[in-house]
Amino acid sequence: MATRILVTGGAGFIGSHYVRTLLGPQGPGDVSVTVLDKLTYAGNPANLDEVRGHPHFTFRQGDICDAATVRELMAEHDEVVHFAAESHVDRSIDGGDEFIRTNVLGTHTLVNAAHSAKISTFVQISTDEVYGSIEQGSWPETHPLCPSSPYSSAKAAGDLVALSYHRTHGLDVRVTRCSNNYGHHHFPEKAIPLFITHLLDGKRIPLYGDGSHVRDWLHIDDHVQGIELVRTRGRAGEIYNIGGGTELSNRELTEMLLRELGADWDTGVQQVADRKGHDRRYSVDCTKIREELGYTPHVPFAEGLAETVRWYRDNRAWWEPLKARAAL
Repeated sequence: MATRILVTGGAGFIGSHYVRTLLGPQGPGDVSVTVLDKLTYAGNPANLDEVRGHPHFTFRQGDICDAATVRELMAEHDEVVHFAAESHVDRSIDGGDEFIRTNVLGTHTLVNAAHSAKISTFVQISTDEVYGSIEQGSWPETHPLCPSSPYSSAKAAGDLVALSYHRTHGLDVRVTRCSNNYGHHHFPEKAIPLFITHLLDGKRIPLYGDGSHVRDWLHIDDHVQGIELVRTRGRAGEIYNIGGGTELSNRELTEMLLRELGADWDTGVQQVADRKGHDRRYSVDCTKIREELGYTPHVPFAEGLAETVRWYRDNRAWWEPLKARAAL
């Protein structure tokens, strides 16, 4: 019998790729998937067109804070992979209410219902931003949490709520904390798709501060691989960092994108005031997931970035309406 997986936020960037992968030719083949998504501005039904006709796919529009809907769905599933979140740092700085509601209260609604329904595995998808900033070295999973933004603090709180249900009730909760993702179908408010689409439209890239902030970049194929390893082979109550192994300053990233798109610094970049509370460097230690579960990132960054640029160049019909509606 197929494992019935409830995927929250499955119409978003990473969640939809996870669903497409599960139900695609390289997927496990023994699963059925239900997506629960509120379809906020970043949730796009078109992201699921590839699997919409699959016999083991179901879509349900709804809010993870709606306890009745969540209880109903939990009763029909075996496992949960929880992507649904408000995730844009700049938006959280402008106003954190929705971030607390979705990332904290929504996560509690889910784990509480999962406990009652005796869900076998609950995977909480989180972020390296919960650790804060690190000048040297890399964070292990045991590093104290020190989030800087309303977004990352809400994610940290959601992680702790989920893990408390493991420690108190024995719910099999597994947490993943990923570095910065990139790839196709990424909503164009985030750095790489925003920069690509601005350059394609002849606009200048808005680069924060001096551009020296460092991030580790993770292709969505590698992220999905890591999530599946945690879902199928991870241990209850454990946290697993998932990184891509490519650390770049935002200036270095910008220079790569300028080269890919045939633009130059003077006409292609506009340096803007730095973000409030902007973390200087993120770096995750992936020793645990590598040694325990055999995780290895496979997509070289230069190759993945070039593929991403090609996808946005070839899919204007996907991103142009999104940028217009969001006034990006």
